[in-house]
Amino acid sequence: MIEMNVQGITLDPMTNMPIVVLKGKETGHVLPIWIGVFEANAIAMQLEGITRPRPMTHDLLNSVINSLNGNVEYIYIHDLRDNTYYAEITIRTKDAHIKIDSRPSDAINIALRSGAPIFVSEEVLEKSQIEESDTDSKEEDLKDWLESIKPEDFGRQSSI
Repeated sequence: MIEMNVQGITLDPMTNMPIVVLKGKETGHVLPIWIGVFEANAIAMQLEGITRPRPMTHDLLNSVINSLNGNVEYIYIHDLRDNTYYAEITIRTKDAHIKIDSRPSDAINIALRSGAPIFVSEEVLEKSQIEESDTDSKEEDLKDWLESIKPEDFGRQSSI
């Protein structure tokens, strides 16, 4: 498992769809995950420290976990099948470890709100890499663009 941080939210220059970009905490791994607009907005608001007067869904879920004396231990993006990422949220209670199936965008939102670490399996990182021999020019351009992203590129414009 590789620990990752949320680098930020950006838009795919070709489709204008949001991408959450994860970067290895101690490695150079970069994992872009295309997500929905609402999930991207929730991540961007959390990254920018914007609070709402009423709890959003991810805030509510975090409050429920805490109210039940649970603690989000970590989230784990563990599989990539048919261009779909799979994640789980691990919650520790007094008596058990509970693993809950989740979309990566929801798991990331929960991790950001709870302060839990984000892990990605090495297999997912390998599967997500664009193979040189299989790329067309658009995929190669996207790969180059993703590799060239710098932290300052995310700035305050990450809200969607």
